Amino acid sequence: MKLPVIKTIQRSCTPEQIETALGVLEAITEAPSLKEPEIDVIGELISNLCGALEVHEMIADGMSEKDAGNAFMKKVLGSIDR
Repeated sequence: MKLPVIKTIQRSCTPEQIETALGVLEAITEAPSLKEPEIDVIGELISNLCGALEVHEMIADGMSEKDAGNAFMKKVLGSIDR
């Protein structure tokens, strides 16, 4: 996950657009001809899209964009440290 990518997605897409993109990417992962590196890239895209959705939610709940991004990354790093 990359915070700059998440911020770019969050700023330029609505939650509905992000959800549509997630659906498309998830459907693509079912293609039998995909190679492991391609699946890894799609997984990274899905992670960034999910992060953007979470940041959208935090902002909708009243948090500033900066605080929402920082809170999301702290959550991610906290889950890695466990």
